[in-house]
Amino acid sequence: MRILFVAATGMEVGGFILDFGFRISDSEKKNIFKTSSSADSSNSLLITGVGMVATAFALGKELATNQYDLAINLGIAGSFDRSIALGEVVEVVDDALSELGAEDADSFLPISLMGLGESTFKASETIANVFKGTKAAAKYKNLKQVRSITVNTVHGEDESIHKIMGRLNPQLESMEGAAFFYACRQAGVPCMQIRAVSNYVEKRNRDNWRIGLAVKNLDTFAIDLLNTLKG
Repeated sequence: MRILFVAATGMEVGGFILDFGFRISDSEKKNIFKTSSSADSSNSLLITGVGMVATAFALGKELATNQYDLAINLGIAGSFDRSIALGEVVEVVDDALSELGAEDADSFLPISLMGLGESTFKASETIANVFKGTKAAAKYKNLKQVRSITVNTVHGEDESIHKIMGRLNPQLESMEGAAFFYACRQAGVPCMQIRAVSNYVEKRNRDNWRIGLAVKNLDTFAIDLLNTLKG
């Protein structure tokens, strides 16, 4: 199986890069890494840059020139859902471009209601399905599946948080997830999204963030996942 891992920044997957010896594959392409082992050169890691525009462009470009059996988005995220612990790794199965639409007085019209396209996208593959019927299935049976939104501006003000929760009731938010799902769907590549919670969505307070813990847990999970996929 040829797998493309996708992350917005190298910081989020630093341990993953080191563990598998990913290296720059081409001096002209600074954001695509290949495994350094000639015995296992089928896996790649794409660093897209932050945000949905950078993600869609970098991923579209990569998928237009290379074939993959599976794409996996790795990253950290903020959580609206306090039942999800800081540092916890979850699987995003539903993601929406929450800002794509139009304001109509006090209401918001998603692009789908305007007849101009879609703003909600789903994972086309899940970890449970990949390992269904195998011994590895039990390892991931407690992994939470959640719904997320993708934003240009992360929420950090009480009124905007209240509004988005009332409109979409998301559990997580990131700046790339839905764009990743969209690009993979357009290219016909099965995809899944894995994120670790770095903070709760609240009035901005960096002292409450646990980015280091989230990155550590994300990398540990990703390393184990790739080892399991390799069998």
